[in-house]
Amino acid sequence: MPVSLRRSAFLTLAFVAGACGGTDETSDVSSGDDSGAPTPAATAPEIRAADLGTRIEVLAHDDMEGRAPSTPGGQRASQWIADEMARVGLEPMTAEGWFQTVPLVEATLDPAASDLTLTGPSGAMHLSYPEDAVYWTKRLESDLSFDASEVVFVGYGAVAPEYGWNDYAGLDVEGKTVVMLVNDPGYATQDPDLFNGRSMTYYGRWTYKYEEAGRQGAAAALVIHETEPASYGWGTVESSWSGAQYDLDRGEGGDPRAMLEGWITREAAEALFAAAGLDLDEMKAAAARPGFTPVALDGFTAAGTLSTSIARRESRNVGGVVRGAERPDEYVLYTAHWDHLGLDPDESAPDRVFNGAVDNATGVAAILEIAEAYQAREAPARSVLFLAVTAEESGLLGSEYFAVNPTVPLASIVGGLNIDAILPTGPTRNLVVVGFGASELEDELQAVARPRDKVLTPDPTPQAGYFYRSDHISLAKRGVPMLYTDVGPDLIDGGVAAGEAFEEDYRETRYHAVGDEYDASWNLDGMVEIVDILHTVGERLADSDRWPNWYDGNEFRALRDAMRGGG
Repeated sequence: MPVSLRRSAFLTLAFVAGACGGTDETSDVSSGDDSGAPTPAATAPEIRAADLGTRIEVLAHDDMEGRAPSTPGGQRASQWIADEMARVGLEPMTAEGWFQTVPLVEATLDPAASDLTLTGPSGAMHLSYPEDAVYWTKRLESDLSFDASEVVFVGYGAVAPEYGWNDYAGLDVEGKTVVMLVNDPGYATQDPDLFNGRSMTYYGRWTYKYEEAGRQGAAAALVIHETEPASYGWGTVESSWSGAQYDLDRGEGGDPRAMLEGWITREAAEALFAAAGLDLDEMKAAAARPGFTPVALDGFTAAGTLSTSIARRESRNVGGVVRGAERPDEYVLYTAHWDHLGLDPDESAPDRVFNGAVDNATGVAAILEIAEAYQAREAPARSVLFLAVTAEESGLLGSEYFAVNPTVPLASIVGGLNIDAILPTGPTRNLVVVGFGASELEDELQAVARPRDKVLTPDPTPQAGYFYRSDHISLAKRGVPMLYTDVGPDLIDGGVAAGEAFEEDYRETRYHAVGDEYDASWNLDGMVEIVDILHTVGERLADSDRWPNWYDGNEFRALRDAMRGGG
């Protein structure tokens, strides 16, 4: 997802990818591109617009069929990336080769055979799908049901020891249904001393809330949707979490999950609280204050039935290494996701291919360009790992799988740079740092950017939590310092007005649409600048003995300290 779309709704459209399913990327196919896409005849070690454009054109070609995981197009794309890594001189990621197999589960809820009902003293409240609620299960079972589950409002559903906050303190929710607010108390109060003020923390992300509810033993976990704290409307909830959904095949012994996870509308929540004799706004205000005590919705129970079709698929991460000469077991990491949304299931559509030229053929082209640049110099002191991950559009699944099953120890990764969807806007005066103020990698970036007259600009909408919405977060939440930056909107030619107009046009007409296609007329000079900057940042780390950490007070600092033996 592009940094430059931080003002837009987060939209995965996983149903599009799922509609293309049916073929697994289970084995290495023969080298060489078997699609009709052009193949680079020659590229140079220098970071050049022509080389970036060629690679973007290949990955966004119609014959890649939108690069959905577990499809022939996805297989061709991932194989082409491996072939390019070999062509520019990288070593395979592991002794087994270029690929890390990522086991996936495709789950599709049948709304007609599923139900969610809340029953109170005045009778039953059926939550219509998807008008009142959208829900699913992460458990690998086709038929699930529960009833007589007590309903408890647990505020923000956060257990955040570094902020002295525990919404589950003294509470046993085993088998109960927990109802939660989106975002976190800092955003709700705008208090800079509470959590991280208006900037969302990881505890504000819906992903965290469902995970924590599962750890607490809840039968069901419902997040109340509100547009401003979520940063997207109910329409995004409907399109993103209905239809076929991918998840990792976690097998037996995976992280515990509630039987039912879902969203309910603000209106449905108001009706529920009112029927329980509570005022939702009053409960929200109480939940944002330290010392909040969960509130049972007296007399209310929940019952749910979920009918889900489950299919197992496989995709793959692709990785190559520049081997370090002095400390080869220490790694600088570059990441970019190679997948996109596949084909429109409507076979009558005039254009069915979600090409994903910006999102994220640009990022993969960038890491390949940087990898090739290393071949023009002597080996760095440390190794450099280039990782193209799958299934980002389905919930950051490829990067999550790598983080849980790393091919190198996470403690050996010095730091990582994630590249996700660079807009071809031409040169800019600024770089946007998503999650600004997170780690000492920003000091490394500043040291490279300032001499090039680039200003580092914070993400303009930190309350939306975009730092937690791309692949770097899979490693960050395990403690690995990660940097996520992109070109800013302040264009050399046209200023902020021109840059924002370009972003808006892309967001409204091409983002996650069939119009995200490569155009040979693109001005890639701005992309060249940022790719060269990120290459230099990585080189500085690879040639040094520095170990950047998260800044003091960051929620991931303790994890890194423990990983590095300092805590």
